[in-house]
Amino acid sequence: MRLTGRLAAAPDDFIRQEFLEPQFRHEVANLLSWYVLIEKALLREYRRLGVLTVRQVGWLAVALDGLTAEELTAGAGAALSDIALAMEAGVAKALPEPVPAWHVDRSRNDLQACAQLLYGREQVTEIAAMLLQLAEAAHERAAQDVTSPMPGYTHLQAAQIVTPGFYLSAVAEHALGVASRLLGTYDRINYAQLGAGPMAGQELAWDRDWLAQAIGCTGPVPHALAAVASRDWLLDIAADIASAGVGFSRFLTDLMAWSSSAYGLVELPDELAGISAAMPQKKNYPLLERLRGRTAHLTAFYVDFATGQRNTPYSNMVEVSKEAGLHASTMFDTARSVLAGFTLVVDRLQWRTDRMRAVCEEDHFGGFSLANELTLRAGVPWRTAQVIAGRYVTAVLTEGAGRAGLSDPAALAAAAREAGYPVEDSASYLANSTDVDAQLRAKVSAGSAGPASVLVLLAEQRNRLDVLTAEWKNRRATVRNAITATDAALSPAVGSAG
Repeated sequence: MRLTGRLAAAPDDFIRQEFLEPQFRHEVANLLSWYVLIEKALLREYRRLGVLTVRQVGWLAVALDGLTAEELTAGAGAALSDIALAMEAGVAKALPEPVPAWHVDRSRNDLQACAQLLYGREQVTEIAAMLLQLAEAAHERAAQDVTSPMPGYTHLQAAQIVTPGFYLSAVAEHALGVASRLLGTYDRINYAQLGAGPMAGQELAWDRDWLAQAIGCTGPVPHALAAVASRDWLLDIAADIASAGVGFSRFLTDLMAWSSSAYGLVELPDELAGISAAMPQKKNYPLLERLRGRTAHLTAFYVDFATGQRNTPYSNMVEVSKEAGLHASTMFDTARSVLAGFTLVVDRLQWRTDRMRAVCEEDHFGGFSLANELTLRAGVPWRTAQVIAGRYVTAVLTEGAGRAGLSDPAALAAAAREAGYPVEDSASYLANSTDVDAQLRAKVSAGSAGPASVLVLLAEQRNRLDVLTAEWKNRRATVRNAITATDAALSPAVGSAG
């Protein structure tokens, strides 16, 4: 079957080996099932339009279902290493007689754009499922410990008392937020390009609404040019994934610091650790380094896709449709790797609660509580209360040789007098500021580290997790039902094909 009347020679070996064959292998491995679904949806429309007979539709449907990656790959050279042409040739070979009108009024442009979208949509559902698994793991681990005091840091300095449950609920919050954003992205991009043709539409009265529904999309892309020119859907997905990676990198940075010998607050089991070949005393965590390093790639992928599309004409372009999205599958694989690895870390993380409490008691995390008490009980203006608390901490650090957790009522009374606000019974103001458990209990606002507040937050996260899980399940079911319905619509024709 001759494929072109315009060119007399096959593609040069450089073009074939460098561009066409790698693209062909990728599409056979990742897009073939979506190409087949699209072609089967189009068959129903050919029949409705009166272009094909029932028997012809049956022959074509059977032939499409019989296509294999091996067969297509074997015939790639004769099909110019193009999957659409290879499918056309493979189907034609399997027909009992030619069907001249098949593929009339059709273009590869909207076909390929749609197959790429369906592939990306599938990847998003898989990544969303992994995000929800991470949220589930973090939520479960968070609920196990909402009372053990651990040091919280701002600007890398001791700040306030938190708990493992409070911190891990932040991990769950991030995962839930990304899953929610991806759900919005999924719904925004889930529109089919079919019917756009090369760029200006098609000449038969295709039912674009039905075609979109037949492949599990909400509807058609309204504008024919936008349908084949735009790959905004890939940028939207990449933006969500890049943003997710930024957050995960920050959590990993905390764990890398906290698992170091300088902090010693957390550790991972030996099977998730590494060694030093020269320093036998060390227990390294290259897994954390690997995962944080891979989050950098997630940011780079968005830049790569955006740069590949930037300054190109707004029409169908190989530069946009193929080259600009060359690393999309790598992005999806990398995102899955980060999520799988981080979920493993969260699930196996071991908190050194004795060490965490010791750090909380040795350092002075109660300055905020002390200033609050000075204002609320003694009527000291808030900013002045901050000055008194700061002077008190300085005095304690000097007196206690750096042991900021030392309680010294006399030092507090002196600092208050110096500021012009003498306080009675200064020891009572220090009860909470040096009691790490009291500092936790004192946090009562919604979303705070107080144990009761964390439990309320976890209950709310449980509800959101359940809702998001159901929403994503519904999206996947919609696609499965569309595929089933498309096959059912063709079943009478398939039955008559014999």
